[in-house]
Amino acid sequence: MDLYSDIVMDHFKNPRNVGAVEKPDGVGEVGNPTCGDMMTITIKVKDEHLSEIKFKTLGCGAAIATSSMMTELAQGKSIEEGMSLTRDMVAEALGGLPPEKMHCSNLAADGLHAAIKDYQEKLGK
Repeated sequence: MDLYSDIVMDHFKNPRNVGAVEKPDGVGEVGNPTCGDMMTITIKVKDEHLSEIKFKTLGCGAAIATSSMMTELAQGKSIEEGMSLTRDMVAEALGGLPPEKMHCSNLAADGLHAAIKDYQEKLGK
C-alpha cells in the first residue's frame, strides 16, 4: 500500500502558490517543535476575501502538500470561510493522510488562521 495518495504526491512534487505575497495584509507563522515542520502563510485581502495566498514551508512531503492544498482551498474564499477551514478538510481534499502525518495538515490550517488573525488585528478587529 502506498503511504500517500496521488493527490498528495502531486501537491508535493508540484506545489501551488509557493513564495510570499508582496506587501501582505496578514502573515501567519506556525511550527511543530516535535517534527520540526515550519510554515509561513501570507495573505492579501480584497473585499473581505482572500484574493492571494502563498506559503513557505520547511518540512516533510506531507507538510508541503497540505500547505499547497490549503492555499487552493482558501483562494477566493471569504475571511469567515477561511477561518472555518479545518485540518480534516485539507486532509480529505488530499485523499487522506496517514495518521502520523495529520499534524502536518493541522499546521496548514493553523497557519491560515494565524494569517487571518494577523490581518484582523492590524484592522483593529
